[in-house]
Amino acid sequence: MTWSGTSWGDSAPTAASTRALHTLTGRSMGTQWSVKLVAEAAALTALERGIQARLDEVVAQMSTWEPDSDLSRYNRAEAGTVQALPDGFYAVLDAALKLAADTDGAYDPTVGPLVNLWGFGPDGARDATPSEADIAQAQARVGWQRVGFDPLARSATQAGGTYLDFSSIAKGYGVDRVAAWLREQQIDAFLVEVGGELYGHGRKPDGGAWRIAIERPQHDAEEDDGGAALALDGFAIATSGDYRRYFDHQGRRYSHTVDPRSGRPVAHALASVSVLHPQCMQADALATVLAVLGPQAGMAYANRRQLAAMFVMHDGDGFLTRMTPAFIARQRAA
Repeated sequence: MTWSGTSWGDSAPTAASTRALHTLTGRSMGTQWSVKLVAEAAALTALERGIQARLDEVVAQMSTWEPDSDLSRYNRAEAGTVQALPDGFYAVLDAALKLAADTDGAYDPTVGPLVNLWGFGPDGARDATPSEADIAQAQARVGWQRVGFDPLARSATQAGGTYLDFSSIAKGYGVDRVAAWLREQQIDAFLVEVGGELYGHGRKPDGGAWRIAIERPQHDAEEDDGGAALALDGFAIATSGDYRRYFDHQGRRYSHTVDPRSGRPVAHALASVSVLHPQCMQADALATVLAVLGPQAGMAYANRRQLAAMFVMHDGDGFLTRMTPAFIARQRAA
């Protein structure tokens, strides 16, 4: 999931402080990470290394693109193989399976065979739709109940052909992991971004919150409402949409968001959905849930769960925006 059109203002350090606002950057998970933080200049090298190390750990555990990751080893294991799970893998799988149960499979971490079949995984892109037989074959391997998850032993048993894909949740977990480590280092003001997923904590040197201005599509039917300006002190935001990864075939766009229940990319009017949540891992996964469910069912689910979510729908040649009451409340609080 990616986030576009965010912005924030830098500010100068106060005269009484030797700390300043700095920006650290790097690459991980096939994208760029950025951390704005208030710290002493002498600490920056160690902080940059620590941030990269935490993200590298997430990749080593959960990447489907790395053949030696813990996730890849699980995916290719023989039926009946029991694999001990490192802490991060365990936490993400536990959250993913709980969300799968809560959404009746609209979210499913075993969707990997379908993601790969439609050209959005490590098997490579495609420019034509797969056959019905191929879809049925891939979908037969999908089902979150297939994962032999043992929370007491912190292990997972491979049922045979089960293929986990954490691309809709691991990036958010990475943001949370970095944020937790920065707090451990007593960094009390920072804004973490990994590939568009963001989490803000504390205040900038001028006392202001980490504010982002969400750039929505033009011709928005509600564009006169002032936009969605948000403060991220203790909150994360993640988005899922059809405008970043897709392919066109015979005049139709196929989104990278695959519905595990149908075995096909979603085909509703939702262009993007963004979720605010105290945990970026949850915001990341919930944005995917709402993108799969679509405008009506997604809004109903978000309201039942009191989620702060913003939906942007295709509306002719323009876009239409709808927000949940929880999102509007957070926007007003900013």
